[in-house]
Amino acid sequence: MGLLIFGLGGFGITNLGGNVQTVGSVNGKSVEVDQYYRALQQQLSAFEAQTGQRIGIAQAQQFGLDQQVLSQLLNERALDAEAERLGLSMGDENLREQILSIAAFQGLDGNFDRDAYRFALQNSGQNESEFEDSLREDAARSLLQGAVVAGVEMPDTYAQTLISYLGEQRSFSIATLNETHLDTPIAVAEDAELRRYYDENTDAFMRPATREITYAWLTPAMLIDSVEVDDAALRAEYDARDAEFNQPERRLVERLVFGDDAEATAAIEAVNAGDQSFETLVEARGLQLSDVDMGDVTLASLGAASEAVFAAEVGAVVGPLPTDLGPALFRVNGVLEAQNTSFEDAMPMLRDALAADRARRVIDAQINDVDDLLAGGATLEELAQETDLVLDSLSYHAGLNTGIAGYADFQNVAQQVTDSDFPQIETLEDGSIYALRLEGETEAAPAPFDEVKDAVAAAWRNDALIAALNAKAETLLAKMAAGADIVTLGLVVVQETDVTRGSFVPDTPQDFLQTVFEMTLGEEQSLAFDDQVLIVELDAITAADDQSDENNALLTIIGQQVSQALAQDIFQAFGRSIMSNADIEVDQHALNAVHAQLP
Repeated sequence: MGLLIFGLGGFGITNLGGNVQTVGSVNGKSVEVDQYYRALQQQLSAFEAQTGQRIGIAQAQQFGLDQQVLSQLLNERALDAEAERLGLSMGDENLREQILSIAAFQGLDGNFDRDAYRFALQNSGQNESEFEDSLREDAARSLLQGAVVAGVEMPDTYAQTLISYLGEQRSFSIATLNETHLDTPIAVAEDAELRRYYDENTDAFMRPATREITYAWLTPAMLIDSVEVDDAALRAEYDARDAEFNQPERRLVERLVFGDDAEATAAIEAVNAGDQSFETLVEARGLQLSDVDMGDVTLASLGAASEAVFAAEVGAVVGPLPTDLGPALFRVNGVLEAQNTSFEDAMPMLRDALAADRARRVIDAQINDVDDLLAGGATLEELAQETDLVLDSLSYHAGLNTGIAGYADFQNVAQQVTDSDFPQIETLEDGSIYALRLEGETEAAPAPFDEVKDAVAAAWRNDALIAALNAKAETLLAKMAAGADIVTLGLVVVQETDVTRGSFVPDTPQDFLQTVFEMTLGEEQSLAFDDQVLIVELDAITAADDQSDENNALLTIIGQQVSQALAQDIFQAFGRSIMSNADIEVDQHALNAVHAQLP
């Protein structure tokens, strides 16, 4: 940190052509160079922690991270200037108490240590005056924010309306109509009818737009049969994975430890007499079974308790037995037999694993040579002749996921490559390599009738089925309107009660509940769903229970959340108002110089 401060100081003089220490100001409140540098570094570190991806300043600028940091710092300085204008400040006594309470400034005895105070500030690149000024400004800014948002509270009507909406319930009956309920079966369509249907629904039978791609690629699987693996390597791999291939007999065990032998003896006697169970003993200790579960254990891992535990039957409770933690009861929940895989039996799997690994290394060793050939002007066809790469082609489109198109990395490149791009070696996550060339693009177009005839026939039949089911449903709805009960229609009826908007009703369309909640009491409707039609009758509407504990808790939570959101919106609007009337200066040269110091 000290070198950083020193570097920034020098950089402020030499790179900016003078003693420039700020990157901007708002109403006379400056944003220091090192302040901006530290804030930008923190933003980059936060981005890396969130995404797992380390980025440089160039990418950060593409994402707008530098502008976010600068905007935040300028906003803070605008608020600092406004607080100063209003005369808001922290008194010396409050400042002293805050500094004394900071743990980083305290010695081993818990009291304030001036040397620790000075040392911590030096490490952070600040002197005492700068740090104390920043505390005063932070406090004044907090006072300003508190004054702006104090008393901001969303009216209860807002949260109550949400609760009423979310907590409202419906009870309804569902009857399902399918093909078995039709009086006349669906006829088989003639070719003429299918062609007419095809012509009227051409958009449903389109070939997707494709990109015609030629590629050469090499995968470990292509080389695995030609890679030699000697017995010594196989034996070494087998020995390294001995714990995987050879496992001793194990037991699934739970262990409950007691404070002394007398307590443990009393517990096992109660279990043997049938007065207690292992579960009740665990619960009496304020524990759960997961707290006493040891998982699968070997004979050697149980020490002095091993022989008794391994001799017990499944489900038996044994003890008291000695352990490092004290006398314990053990319950045996299962037996895992010993697993022994001989070298000969494991050899095929070991050979495949080692061969695949060596094949990946062989491919990796060829990358530079293949790159040189492409750089020298070799075509993909010539590449396939002179190397192990295999030439192939495909019509790529979104959704294709077979062969090389099953790799996400290939999909990204295939979607972005242009006909002016030269082929270059790309790698895949399994160690494969490839290079591709875009030959052309084909627009989306209707597939020929003969090619999709079966799909046309299936779609025609489904439409005909739904039409027939809807007609049947209309007949039944007419009977219900005349007074017939839904349960007398000869259909399987399912009754759902007290269903909320957020519930899930299986075997219904995605917007089913939305439709139900728009229905009036006693209303009946039919809804097509896949190859069936649902007849729905709304039986009851129940308003949300305002007095329930659940809704009262939800009312409190929603009220707090919306009040906080409203307060935040008001404060942001206040900040924007200050910024719109502020005198803002930004030194782009200083910003560029700071960015130049970042990788």
